[in-house]
Amino acid sequence: MATTKQSNDKMPNAHLHELFVDELRDILGAERQLLKGLKKMSSSAVSDKLKTAFDEHYTQTEQHIDRLKNVFQSIDLSARGKKCKAMEGLLGEADEIIESFEDSKDVLDAALIAAAQKVEHYEIASYGCLVTYANLMKHKEAEKLLSQTLNEEKQTDELLTKIAMNSANTNE
Repeated sequence: MATTKQSNDKMPNAHLHELFVDELRDILGAERQLLKGLKKMSSSAVSDKLKTAFDEHYTQTEQHIDRLKNVFQSIDLSARGKKCKAMEGLLGEADEIIESFEDSKDVLDAALIAAAQKVEHYEIASYGCLVTYANLMKHKEAEKLLSQTLNEEKQTDELLTKIAMNSANTNE
């Protein structure tokens, strides 16, 4: 299952290369799938603050996709994603939440934040692993790009927590 010319014994920790490439393809597919989910979550959100957060994350997700293309380029591969079953499941759950709580406007935003944070935590885990693999294989450019995205995903998770704690989860 050789995927690239970089997959050789001269690269440090070359045994991780196939896994690294597979995970890159998975997260590229996940980010592309997420674009549709973010549009739906934004249009379903009650508060303007949450709508804005989803809209800003949509723009950021487009940048993540571009950055992933640069990661692929940095390891001499064409950017090719694959369907991410985990993201498909997380977005399916978000759809169920929207359907279940669309008539409960006082709960909908809290439910949307919970669904969005599940997505963020999946992305944080994925990017965290990718940063580690890139570091171990001395893919310095890939590591730098992936670390930037990892930090942005963490910031988004923190923003969602703030919105939850300051408005969506309270009845004030």
